Amino acid sequence: MRLYSALLARQSGLRANFVRSLPLMLACCFIQPALAAYTLPDVIDTALQNNPVVGIANAQKEAAEAAVTTAGTYANPQVEAVMGPSRYRTPGGQGGDRNWNVGLSQPLDFPGVRNAKIAVAEFGSKSAEAGAELMRIELRFRVKYAFYDVLQRQSVLKLVEGDRNLLQQIRERVKLRVEVGESPKYELIKADTEALAAERDYQAALVRITEGKAYLRGLLGSSVPVEYDIEGQLPMGYSLPTLDSLRDQVTQSPQLSQVRANTETADAKLKLEQRLRNPGVTLKASVEQDPDLTQMRFGLAIPLPLWDQRQGPIAAAAADVRQSQAILSDRELGLRRDMEAAYQRYTIAQQQLAAFENGLLSQAESVLKVAEAAYRFGERGILEYMDAQRTFRAVRKDYLAARFDYVSSMLEIERLLGTELLEVKP
Repeated sequence: MRLYSALLARQSGLRANFVRSLPLMLACCFIQPALAAYTLPDVIDTALQNNPVVGIANAQKEAAEAAVTTAGTYANPQVEAVMGPSRYRTPGGQGGDRNWNVGLSQPLDFPGVRNAKIAVAEFGSKSAEAGAELMRIELRFRVKYAFYDVLQRQSVLKLVEGDRNLLQQIRERVKLRVEVGESPKYELIKADTEALAAERDYQAALVRITEGKAYLRGLLGSSVPVEYDIEGQLPMGYSLPTLDSLRDQVTQSPQLSQVRANTETADAKLKLEQRLRNPGVTLKASVEQDPDLTQMRFGLAIPLPLWDQRQGPIAAAAADVRQSQAILSDRELGLRRDMEAAYQRYTIAQQQLAAFENGLLSQAESVLKVAEAAYRFGERGILEYMDAQRTFRAVRKDYLAARFDYVSSMLEIERLLGTELLEVKP
């Protein structure tokens, strides 16, 4: 009875201490700051606003637009003024009087030359715009890939954390059985080894998550805190069109659009070099005042392509045209090759997922349950049970890897085609 009363008193004291410390505990909970959580739309918007690549692309685009303005600007006129004393060579003339001359010249391009300059600048602006769009597509791909990579690593961490906890429990049970003499000591050594390996995998998974988040933060800019969380899941509910349909979309890829713009720019430069053989005229007007005579002159100056007919610049421009056409053909072949390779990876990952979901996972789990039951009833040793546990872990890790391969292959095709195949959802 005394013992029961003492226990009641001790319990009442503990309850009172807990009630008194409850406000402080709640305050500590509220003081701890929560990590900022980012969804996929958040990280994409942040990257498009803060990543320096976007600033570089915008600057290049603005410079190309400024080149269009420059190409359409007329050359400034030139004013020339000279003055000096006059000396007469005829008898009776008086020296010392001043004479002066004022001249005005205005260079003008021929319409064909002017239009060619503007065309070169406009095609250059088109190429810069395509390049800026390509940079944004590449940045979106890198951000989405890094985001899904962190989600994948978090899934692996959750998996190895569960394995670690389970192996620690198994190790404690094995230790107890060894202590009571039901199992040999080598089973405890085996359990210790497996538990240490699971702890190693858990720590490595933590490091990989930190590494993945650091890379993602490097794409987003310094506005994102060092410690943050992400929210989302792998987009497993999507599938790709047929390979023939994707082949037809290759010609509309932004990568080819930029190369085509470069080819058009090279063609325009070739036409400009050909027309610069005779670029234009210079209009001239002048007034000359002698002591006894005022003269007004009007004229024009036209360069004569006698010695320099621009064979070198024209040949170089023609070579640039051939090179740009070859680059276009090579890039199109490369896109088709890369797209088909990515589609094959997508098909393989799809088949692997079907194999895992239609039998491999359930079979590995069934084998593990049978091995665990046999071990509990003493029909099998710890080695057989550990082997089954290791096989089950390997199957689940391969399943997670196949899920990520499935998504990453679709992301690669999305990047190559420049289209949104995986919808961005919060």
